[in-house]
Amino acid sequence: MKTRLIGAILAIVLAVAGTVVLTGYVGGADSRAARGAELVSVYVVTAEVPAGTEAEALGDFIEQKKIPALAVVPGHVTKLSALTGLVAESALKPGEQLITSRWVDASTLSVRGAVGLPDGMQAVTLALSVDRVVGGTVRAGDTVGVVITATAQAPGSDDEVAISKQVFHKVLVTAVQDGVLTPVDKGDAPAEAVAAVMVTLARTTPDIEKLVWGQQFGSVWLTIEPDAADETGSRVVDGSVVFQ
Repeated sequence: MKTRLIGAILAIVLAVAGTVVLTGYVGGADSRAARGAELVSVYVVTAEVPAGTEAEALGDFIEQKKIPALAVVPGHVTKLSALTGLVAESALKPGEQLITSRWVDASTLSVRGAVGLPDGMQAVTLALSVDRVVGGTVRAGDTVGVVITATAQAPGSDDEVAISKQVFHKVLVTAVQDGVLTPVDKGDAPAEAVAAVMVTLARTTPDIEKLVWGQQFGSVWLTIEPDAADETGSRVVDGSVVFQ
């Protein structure tokens, strides 16, 4: 009789203890779930932000949203003022949250090396699309060939035709930097910023004049031309040469 009584008492005690523990766990889970479901304000990218974009120009690229705390990325930006003076280190895609680690000082943005300017030369920077700088593989310290394509008077003729020629060989690259290029708005549609590569070349005064003319009135392409590259065979090329 006594044994059965003790057993019954123990069963009651265990049941009560189990109920207390279970109630505490459920309450804790509810609390944890509530914390995870709490809405937090974040900045979300709505249109692609090109690399090099200044933080002060972000207004058209982002919107502020409230999302569950569980979905918030560590290091998210809480105040846009925290990014003042910084630029996007790389392109930001729609749907991304703004995080502080993606923003850097403009002076450190993707500057790939830098070499000194040789005596007697000047530096000129050309903004070129990636396909015109060997897929973006050009680096400071490289020597490049410069091809200019434009509509100009063909040698020995009064007619203007589209021509191309490699006008310079083994031009020293002193700096390369990613940037943003905004085309001229011609009125048909708003101009959109596009990614560009800023390539700084060292050249003499007469050569710089030719480079600027080619950039302004035609198009400029660069080749990687190491010291051992053969420079012979360069000529003016037009349709009669290409399709002969």
